[in-house]
Amino acid sequence: MAKTFDPNILKGRAVLAPMAGITDSAFRLICRRYGAALVYSEMISAEALSRGHSKTIKMLSFREEERPIAVQLFGTRPAAFAESVERLERDIHPDFYDLNFGCPAPKIVKNGGGSALLKSPEKIAEIARAVVNIAKRPVLAKIRSGWEVGSENALDVAKLLEDCGISAIAIHGRTRSQMFSGKADWEIIAKIKQQAKIPVIGNGDVTSGADARRMVQQTGCDLVMVGRASLGNPFLFAEIKAALNTEGGRQNSEVPPVSWPERMEVVKEHIKMSMNDKGELRGIREMRKHLGWYIKGIPGAAALRQELMQAETEEETLKILTRIGWEKENDE
Repeated sequence: MAKTFDPNILKGRAVLAPMAGITDSAFRLICRRYGAALVYSEMISAEALSRGHSKTIKMLSFREEERPIAVQLFGTRPAAFAESVERLERDIHPDFYDLNFGCPAPKIVKNGGGSALLKSPEKIAEIARAVVNIAKRPVLAKIRSGWEVGSENALDVAKLLEDCGISAIAIHGRTRSQMFSGKADWEIIAKIKQQAKIPVIGNGDVTSGADARRMVQQTGCDLVMVGRASLGNPFLFAEIKAALNTEGGRQNSEVPPVSWPERMEVVKEHIKMSMNDKGELRGIREMRKHLGWYIKGIPGAAALRQELMQAETEEETLKILTRIGWEKENDE
């Protein structure tokens, strides 16, 4: 039996997309604090989880402050999805489940998962039914517009998913063959919204509050999903929340720009949480990509990024970041 997903109970309309190796607990919490209404786990292998793989189970750890949170599953075998959800129901208790039918990554696609499933709608239906039949909470799904340009089938897949009991659908307005190139097709999001009786989440080319407002106006989507634009910029969620805030009949489209000291405080906390979760060495190493994104646009960022890539301790990392702050103050 389908469970209802009501976007109106969320505090905001922007959600953090699932991103492998990025949307871990620390990053999710920071995005929530800046206004993300819903966050997604990293992509979780249904096959690995169904077998009780210890590293996969560790990836499911989350802080209560991150709620509401959706666990996203990818794979190809319906039984593995069902077994994974059984485990999640018993041990993890997320707020929602999400089925990945949109990931374009070669290592996922070559095994028949992610967006490769768009070529096999009947398999998508099997997976969706297997999860909906066992889940005690709403099941969402994420798709792309199609496998390749000229064979877009998102409208049919969206209807199929709704008929299978999926509670909401996220649509990225690009085909798999486009990957992240070109312009996202928001028209397909609008068409699915016109057709669907369930909430629709729009995804693709939202990099500012103004973009989010335009997407909502042009497509009528219920929520806006943000992925790559949030890298090094969790503050984007505050901007989007302000742009879509219509309380009092007016839209407040501006928030103050984030100062370097505020950015530094966020970076320091991000580092602390990463180390607490993974240990200092692994925590610092996994923070390197985030640090590169946080300093993007700063004069000399390329050289500074190389220094940060070599840092192995919190002390070394903070020394470099503190120097950046000193240089910025003197430049200003």
